This record gives sequence, C-alpha cells and structure tokens, in this order.
Amino acid sequence: MVAELYRAYHRPLLSFVVRLTRGDVQWAEDVVQETMVRAWRSADRFDADASSLMPWLATVARHIVIDDRRRRDARPHEAGEAPLESVTMPDQMEDLLRQVVVSDALSSLSPAHREILNETVLRDRSVNDAAEALGIPVGTVKSRAYYALRALRVALEERGVTA
Repeated sequence: MVAELYRAYHRPLLSFVVRLTRGDVQWAEDVVQETMVRAWRSADRFDADASSLMPWLATVARHIVIDDRRRRDARPHEAGEAPLESVTMPDQMEDLLRQVVVSDALSSLSPAHREILNETVLRDRSVNDAAEALGIPVGTVKSRAYYALRALRVALEERGVTA
C-alpha cells in the first residue's frame, strides 16, 4: 500500500511541495516523507472510492510546511560562523594612547600645577578641601587650577590633542 502510494504520488507531491518551500528541495523531500508517513498511519480512513489522494496529500503537506515555518519563526535564528568573523571588538589601543598622551602632558607641567590638578581633578576635591590638604589659601588654589588647566590644554595641543 505505502509503496504504491509513494510510486503514484511522489513526483507530483514533490513538485507541489518544492513550490511551497520556495525551491528548498531538501526540505521538500522531508515534507513528502512526513506526508507519506501520515498517509500510512491514516490508511484506514481513506475513501476507497476516491479517484485521487492528491488533494488530501497536498493538504497534509501544506500543513506540515506551515507548521515547520511557524516552528522556525518561533526559535531565534542561529548566528552561524560567518557573523562572528565580522563582529567588531572595541579597540582599547585608542584609550591606552590617550592615557599615554595625557600622562606625558601632565609630566610637562610644573610641580605646583600637577599638584593642584591632582587634588582638584583627580581626587575630585573642592577648592576648600584642596586648600586645606595643601596648606595654601583658597585664592591660590583657584588661580593655580586656572593656570594649570590652561597649561595642560597647551601641552595637549602640542601633542596633537584637540577638543
């Protein structure tokens, strides 16, 4: 029975299913096999007087294709290996170069300017706290911080850094 069914309907069913699967012959073959298995399981329900089983087989195959598409759409798509080759990795060289340039610019400043920037910028202290820590008047901290930032800006521009 199954062998006869397969011989009679394999080619027309495969042709129909290839159109349903948009040319994917391998998928179409799988669908035809699954359709034949379902036909074999339902052999007792076939109408013996029917002129053709093709409408029933085509309906079953169509439902299998629809179910397969839904199953594929419900799962996340696999990435494969190709996209991994083109994934951009953050280049930390730029940050390293920036640190080197800033460190070099800071080292070119006077010790008093470096000390003020260290207290106010790097340690994030207020002008009053920096004055207390350094033992100098608040006005001196303000003026040194102003001139230290100007000197740092010039030193960075000399090294090609522009804001």
